[in-house]
Amino acid sequence: MKSIETKGITYIEAVPGCKGEWYFGLDRPHGDLYEAEEMFRSGMPVEGRSLVLIRYPDGTVYRPLKKTAGEYSEAPVYSDGGIYILNVSFKDSEIRVLRFDCESHMTETVSVLPLDAVKDCYNLQLHVFPVTLTRQGAEGSFDIVWPERCSFEMGERESFFLRNGDRLYFNKWYEEGDGADYRYWEETVVRSLDGRVLEVLSGDVRLMPNGELWHLE
Repeated sequence: MKSIETKGITYIEAVPGCKGEWYFGLDRPHGDLYEAEEMFRSGMPVEGRSLVLIRYPDGTVYRPLKKTAGEYSEAPVYSDGGIYILNVSFKDSEIRVLRFDCESHMTETVSVLPLDAVKDCYNLQLHVFPVTLTRQGAEGSFDIVWPERCSFEMGERESFFLRNGDRLYFNKWYEEGDGADYRYWEETVVRSLDGRVLEVLSGDVRLMPNGELWHLE
């Protein structure tokens, strides 16, 4: 058995977009990003969030940024030899997209946006491909915040999960009936960057480690 020193982070998962070579772990001192934002706005201290990257199979642990009071990070994604990290500084009112180079193990800032570029940090996340910063608002809106900007209304029970070029993939769930007659099913709604529905697929679409999309019908 291999022992990995993560300093209290006991759950890891594969970085989305990579081929199983990189895993990440986050602690949750204040819940998710939006919950930490609410705490900060209410005047409570936000101690920061620890992020570790672990390389498989050697188990080497990397810490791409320091845990800093008044800042909070979210789950990273992988693209073209780099791991991209969303880091929000509440104290500096900035949204930062960082890139950890998988070869040099150095972290650089790719983009800095003002925090008021978004209504709030509700479901503010990075996705691939290309690397894209999105927000799914509680009010039912979907926003691409970076690298371009667009916004439109999602359908009911829709949730964004993947970008593939100019095609945006949303999961949509249904349920009906009760007891023995209860039915639950899902479909995938594919939209353009302006929100138009391009097609609706039965079942789910999954991004595989080699970058291929699998349609599960």
